[in-house]
Amino acid sequence: MSASILTVDDSMSVRMTTRIALTGAGYKVTEAVDGLDGLNKAKAARFDMIVTDLNMPNMDGLRMIEELRRLPNQTGVPILFLTTESDPGMKNRAKAAGATGWLTKPFEPDQLVKLVKKVLGR
Repeated sequence: MSASILTVDDSMSVRMTTRIALTGAGYKVTEAVDGLDGLNKAKAARFDMIVTDLNMPNMDGLRMIEELRRLPNQTGVPILFLTTESDPGMKNRAKAAGATGWLTKPFEPDQLVKLVKKVLGR
């Protein structure tokens, strides 16, 4: 069975690139347009992994992670940040909030797939 991944990004082109890369590697992808949308989708279903942007309208990725870590159905789910931010302080805040990993945009689709496979072990 393929892993189910929730991708959260306000950029349509990034969502498309991410979806193509992950579905091409055999993963099932659900998309959300911002942190609030992502949180609502995570409340409704369990995912094997969540890939999120940091800077988004309505709810940013950091706040979404903090909220996700309070949901019983998302306990232990790895969360990857996919963002233009590369500040070490922000990385530390994300890790403290519960992020599992970090990939800086722009990214190569195969980099994302490699990281997802490493984290999921499949």
